[in-house]
This record gives sequence, C-alpha cells and structure tokens, in this order.
Amino acid sequence: MFGRGYFGVILLYASLWTSTGLSVYGQAHPFSPEAKQKAEALLKQMNLDEKVGQLNQSAGIVMPGISDQKPDDLITQGKVGSVLWLNDPKEINRLQHIAVDKSRLHVPILFGFDVIHGYRTVFPVPLAMASSWDPSVEEQAQHLAAQDARAAGIQWTFTPMVDIARDARWGRIVEGAGEDPYLGSAMARAQVRGFQGEKLGPDSVLVCVKHFAGYGAADGGRDYDSSYIPEELMQNVYLKPFHAASDAGAGSFMSAYMDLNDVPASGNHWLLTDVLRKQWGFEGLVLSDAFAVGSLQVHGFARDPEDAAYKAISAGLNMDMASQTYTRNLAKLVKDGKVSESEIDAMVLPVLEAKYALGLFDHPYLDEAQVDTILSRPEGLALERKLAGRSMVLLRNENHTLPLAKNLKKVAVIGPLADSGHDVEGGWTVEGLFGPGGKSHPVTVLAGIKNKLGPDAQVTVVSGPEPSRIFAGLLDQLSGKKPVPPPTPQETAGWIAKAKSAAAAADMVIAVMGETSSMSSEAASRASLDLPGIQQQMLEAIAATGKPVVLVLENGRPLDICWASEHVPAILEAWYPGTQGGDAVADVLFGEVNPSGYRGVGVTGRYDPYLP
Repeated sequence: MFGRGYFGVILLYASLWTSTGLSVYGQAHPFSPEAKQKAEALLKQMNLDEKVGQLNQSAGIVMPGISDQKPDDLITQGKVGSVLWLNDPKEINRLQHIAVDKSRLHVPILFGFDVIHGYRTVFPVPLAMASSWDPSVEEQAQHLAAQDARAAGIQWTFTPMVDIARDARWGRIVEGAGEDPYLGSAMARAQVRGFQGEKLGPDSVLVCVKHFAGYGAADGGRDYDSSYIPEELMQNVYLKPFHAASDAGAGSFMSAYMDLNDVPASGNHWLLTDVLRKQWGFEGLVLSDAFAVGSLQVHGFARDPEDAAYKAISAGLNMDMASQTYTRNLAKLVKDGKVSESEIDAMVLPVLEAKYALGLFDHPYLDEAQVDTILSRPEGLALERKLAGRSMVLLRNENHTLPLAKNLKKVAVIGPLADSGHDVEGGWTVEGLFGPGGKSHPVTVLAGIKNKLGPDAQVTVVSGPEPSRIFAGLLDQLSGKKPVPPPTPQETAGWIAKAKSAAAAADMVIAVMGETSSMSSEAASRASLDLPGIQQQMLEAIAATGKPVVLVLENGRPLDICWASEHVPAILEAWYPGTQGGDAVADVLFGEVNPSGYRGVGVTGRYDPYLP
C-alpha cells in the first residue's frame, strides 16, 4: 500500500506538468510570419559586409581582456548586429542613434546582458527559485525582470541557464535548477514565458538558453573543463531542459565553451544542426558564448581564425560573441567559395526576425527619464520578498526551535554574511557587476531581524573574518577585488572568543553562514564543500554554549553541513535570497511564512579535493 508521501510526490509532479503547459505537439515558433516577411525583404537590400555585421556581437565597454575600443565605427559601417556588456541607458541610446541614424540601412542594434535573476530588484538566485518546485515563482520573477530590462534598454538576456549539474563543486550550479531534468525542464519553460510572454513584442525580452549543451558535466566540477557524456545520459538528462525551452518558443540559444566528447560545442554540427534544428525544429538563432568562436583555435579544433569562423558557421552558429572572428573572416570565406552567401543569409535571417519581433524598428530607443522610476517600483520589492520566502528550505527543526518568538530580548547574530548587503543578493547582478551599484538597497539578515524585533530588543553582532579564496573568482577579477588573507591564529582565537561571549549572553543565537556571492558563479569552482574560512569553528563554539542556535545558510550550492545537521537544532537554507532577502528570512524565522521549499540538488558526501 502506498503512503501519503507517494501521493504527495504524484501531486507535486502533476502540478509541475499542468502549470508549465507542456506540449507534445512540437516547437512553438519564436517569431511571427510578419517578422519573417519583413526580415526577408531587408535581407535582400544588404550587401555581404552588412550581412556579416549582423552576425557580430561587439563589446559595449572598454576593459582589458574584453575590448580595447568602443564599437562606434563598426556600427556606423553596419558591421554590428548586437552589443553586450553595456547597461548605461545614455550610452545605449547613443549607440542606437549611431545605428539608426548613420548606418546605410538604419538597422537597430540588439542590446544583450546577463539578466539572470532580476535587474535592480534582485530576486533569489535560480537554484533557490527552483527549490520552490513552483514554476510560477520563476515566471513571475522573470516577467518583472523583463519589464525592468526593457525599460533600461536591454532587449536580450543571456538566460535561462538550464544546464543540469550534479557536481556541487561546479560554481555555476547556482544559475540553474540543479540535478533533476524534469524540474529543470519545468523551470526552463517558466523562464521562457516570463521573459518572452505569450509572443515576442515591444515589452518582451528575448531569452538565450544556455549553455548548449553538457556544460554542467565538466570534469571534476572544474568550470570550462571538458565534458564526456554518454548518449543515454545526453538524451535523457542533459538535453531535456533545452528541448523544453525550445518547445516553449525560446528565440535563441547560446553554445557552450567546452569540448563535448572531444568536439567543442561552438563548432559542433551534431548539437547545433542535427539535434537543435533538424530534430527539434528550432527556428531561432544561436549565439556563441564569449570569445568561443575564436577559442576553437585554442581547443586545437581549428587551424587559425579563418578556420574557426568556417567551422562555427558550418556547424550552425549564427552570431559570434565578442571575438570578432566572423567580422574578420566570413566575407573572405564567401569570396573564396568555402561558404556560400545563401548560408550567410540563413544565419542572418533569424537575427533580423528577432529585431522585428521585438519592435526595435518601430521603437529603437529607451525613455531615459523613466528608467529609475520603473526600476525602483515598490511592487517589485514586494514580489521579491514573497518569492524569496517561497524559495527557502527548512532542513532541520528539532525541539520546535522555529518559529522564534517576537518578544525575544537578547539575540546574537553571528557570521560573516549576517550584514553583507552584497552577498545577500548573490553574484552577477546587473548593476552590481558592470554598473554603479548601490541602487538596490538590499536588506541583510541582520537588518531583517532588527526590523522584526523592533528597537527594544538587544541584538549583538559578531561577523567574524570574511571567508577567502586562494584564487580570485571571475566576479572578484571583474570587480577588482583582491583575495582576503586568512586570519592569523591569534585573530581566529579572538573571533571565536567574541562569538562564544555573544552567544552565552543571548537568549537565541542566529548564525548566518555560507559562501560569499563570488564563491558561487562562473569560474568559481571549489575543491571542498565545507563552510569556508573559520565559520565551522565559530559554529561549533557557539553551539557549545548550550544556547539554542538557528543556522541560516546563504550559498549558491549545497554545502557539507554534516556536523550542523547533528548539533544545530534548526537549519534554514536561504540560498542568496535577493534584495529583500533579510526581511524574507525574518518572515520565515518568526513564523509569518511557512518554508515549503525542497532542494533540487543534494550532497552525496564529503569531497576529497585531490580526487577528480
């Protein structure tokens, strides 16, 4: 006889099925017949250089290692189809005016950016929202993010990341739904609907489903490393969420960096043509990941940049992100007879279709006067707080430790993430990475607790030292942040003593621990899943005081909390909960929100850092 748990699982999966609108009838076409008709007419007016230009995505910023000049001249010549890494509204309008006013055919630029989990209002990271097991959570968040992005001049987002990830050491696990292909497929469909709506239009944002495909299976969890995936796993696990996104009408895909079974994904004809276009009927465009076309030479897959351009375009890759390999080589390949102009036309057509479908020819510019008003809407913050609460997972609650009483008088809040506004939002935020930052005003867990208890409660804070990485992650490199040296033995002893003293004097201890946001992201793999730094020592010290302890985890991957699961009575997995995260955590801790999440990824045990 089946128990209640069995029927609960059946109901959960049934809700995922019905709420995601799964179709068994094939792919939804991303662009309208009208957009295709207009794109075909424009394509006939283009010369070869202008066609190649539409397949070039240029960097909109000047930064060492990314670009040494702005794309103004190329835009004037009609040699840029898209611009990325730019989120300054004034600069977006300036470049758009160059394209529309000065290029021969007045074709507008498609501006793209990684709008992963919100714009100024930052929602919980995708791994957190997937823990709700409710696709409407992701859809609501991405719908608001789409409105904000369009207001700020972004029409193309490089999300959702739907890579299945089963090695928690891999840093980009934070951007996806975890290890389950069914959950991943449900969340993929939800994000496509959230950004693009029922059909692409002036209020939509074009999605770019990434990283196609197998990127999450990198050897040893090491970002950018090769993936070796048997056919059975590829078809039944790793491709499932991508197929679901295609079925939902996703307008673009992003090819991955890495080798897949010894063939780089960005030059992989089987992936980009045989599977994506022929088997699935995909009619959108494929963008490479950053510099991936040029990197085909680094892989040893191409002899030189010309060969790299040939192999990428022949595989079915429409647009080159930032490497300029197409710009410098495609026209020559056509003139030499290695690539036909009709092949170029087939690659350009969906790029133009997307621009027509998004309304860029009719409304190419953003209203700079309205940007701040739209991005700071209070209803967005209210939604973020609600969805953050829906995303949290109660891992342990012994002896009815939670919910906490609101009349607590002495509370110790301990840990390096307790009052870190940057970390509560998670990594790769739009304005925090390339923008000025400081406009979202995130609520930390400490602030949320104080908001809940009011001015009469005595709240003592002991932060401890910031956890450090041996090598700086990508986000730290981009922001110019240098690695923090680990504390000396004397400093460690001092912090532990302070934590013990604060805990001993309190009625309740709330430990806010986990990973800094830069530890979970691109190029942020870890050899160990332990609590980094001296957090484990601090946690054991405060637990030894005998006072009740609640552990709140802020992190972008499941961590090894074996010790805590036996010695800490209450553990709340908050992930990186977003702009209103501190208030959302307090809502859960004090019983105003019932945590109903369930993690979409688990930990099989401790990792040996010396094993692959």
